[in-house]
Amino acid sequence: MVANFGIHITVDMVDDIQLMNLVFLGLLSEPKWGHLKDLHAVIKLCEPALVAADSPAYIKLGPKQEAHVYEAVVQPKGLNLSLSESPSICSAFLANIDERNAANVTFRNQTYTIPPWSVSVLPDCRNTIFNTAKVGAQTSAKLVEFDLPLVSNFSPALQLMHHSGISDISKSWMTTKEPINIWSRSSFTVEGIWEHLNVTKDQSDYLWYSTRIYVSDGDILFWRENDIQPKLIIDGVRDILRIFVNGQLIGNVVGHWVKVVQPLQFLPGYNDLILLSQTVGLQNYGAFLEKDGAGIRGTIKLTGFKKGDIDLSKSLWTYQVGLQGESSEFYSEENENAEWVELTTDAIPSTFTWYKTYFDVPGGIDPVALDLASMGKGQAWVNGHHIGRYWTRVSPESGCAQVCDYRGAYNSDKCATNCGKPTQTLYHVPRSWLRQSNNLLVILEEIGGNPFEISVKLHTARILCAQVSESYYPPLQKLVNADLIGQEVSANNTIPEMHLHCQDGQIISSITFASYGTPGGSCQNFSKGNCHAPSSMSIVSKACQGKKSCSIKISNTVFGGDPCHGVVKTLSVEARCTSPSSGGFSNFEAVSSF
Repeated sequence: MVANFGIHITVDMVDDIQLMNLVFLGLLSEPKWGHLKDLHAVIKLCEPALVAADSPAYIKLGPKQEAHVYEAVVQPKGLNLSLSESPSICSAFLANIDERNAANVTFRNQTYTIPPWSVSVLPDCRNTIFNTAKVGAQTSAKLVEFDLPLVSNFSPALQLMHHSGISDISKSWMTTKEPINIWSRSSFTVEGIWEHLNVTKDQSDYLWYSTRIYVSDGDILFWRENDIQPKLIIDGVRDILRIFVNGQLIGNVVGHWVKVVQPLQFLPGYNDLILLSQTVGLQNYGAFLEKDGAGIRGTIKLTGFKKGDIDLSKSLWTYQVGLQGESSEFYSEENENAEWVELTTDAIPSTFTWYKTYFDVPGGIDPVALDLASMGKGQAWVNGHHIGRYWTRVSPESGCAQVCDYRGAYNSDKCATNCGKPTQTLYHVPRSWLRQSNNLLVILEEIGGNPFEISVKLHTARILCAQVSESYYPPLQKLVNADLIGQEVSANNTIPEMHLHCQDGQIISSITFASYGTPGGSCQNFSKGNCHAPSSMSIVSKACQGKKSCSIKISNTVFGGDPCHGVVKTLSVEARCTSPSSGGFSNFEAVSSF
């Protein structure tokens, strides 16, 4: 259906869409979640026709406009009716593929206006009740509370100051090293290089390759006399390769099947060459995805030796799946296998190191996150639960457009944000995994970071914004409840509505902006236009203030008359949510509007 947009919705996906929990740090990602909820509702309305039709009919409506129609004749049980007498069900999807211009199209003797690069959905092949470009769902601005340091019960706390001077961080950490060698009896030695995924079999992200290289005195003299270094050359590597010589990290390679050329430093005699392959996400779509693989591919050799290159592709390699800390469960609360020692500031940063501490959590129900901005790359566990992998990579300085335009074919760089900043620093921890105090936090750090600067942060959605115009479609939930297909819907249920709702435990404490007319701006930056209903603020405040959720109909009647004849009116609202007992949120700072 509407393949030009890269969208293909099947009946099997209908309930899956409802189950998709689009969240940001434990909070619903508005307006994405609300828009997807509306999409689910409209697809459910289309379900009878989608199920009954053998295939959609394609109709050309214009040079860049088309319709996909699902229609079927329904034969009532117990009745022997001819095809002409049997009732039919029909749903249609009208698409405008033009990226810049809206289009008026005629479908079944009715005219429809379709915004640029969008799809309008007609569950009964007559009434448009949803368009992908018209988003009526509220926007929730995410706020993060600062100055909540980790508090450890291990030993007297270390006092460190943030580089910004904002607050003191008080905590203490224990540490232990991950061995850079083959440590388990489950290791095995074979000839040649084996593919990563076939060896690890989803047991771990990590696979060790180890071999021994003999370096003669003649090789050392040869390098000195010719002022050269031996090099490790690998045809292709995916996703990350760490290169160790005699236990020391000497190189990192990151990429998708990139070539490796790494200078090496050997000692006379036998040297341990250890390669650690790591996967960072796997392709889960596209043709022949099962053949993509991971790890090392092609020839692997050493160059620069006195007697010529050494082909390691058929040498004996010892393989070890996973890390010792993973196997011994260093992250477990019952673990007694690790030899933990107190961490001092002069011991950081350090590669492939485990850290642990204990921390308390503020009360309430606001979602909790760990700020790992001071760390590099690794994994984290809280009370034995794996909260995920982190990688504090800085995004490119350029590529963020001032105005975001999603129209047109998708690409991963479209509407990029946060340029020049870490791609992610906050990591959600479900409150169900937490105790009020003495929560165990364990970190595996791979490339070096400062755990002393890790902190706990609460996050919440306390600013709500919404914009709905007269031209928007009726509230879908009322149409679903009325069963649009085959039934009449009351005129009152066809009036567009704005819906606002706070997260659990909060109410709408104030309305900071409300304008019915032609308001401008966007969330947290609304402004009144030339057309404005004076009653806007009082009407919205009366409908919403002091409630967890509210709705306002978008009509001239509600706002005391038409403030400007002949103009499509829009209602823009910004509201604040607070806990009934808090009375404010001065310790919060907005970090996102999506």
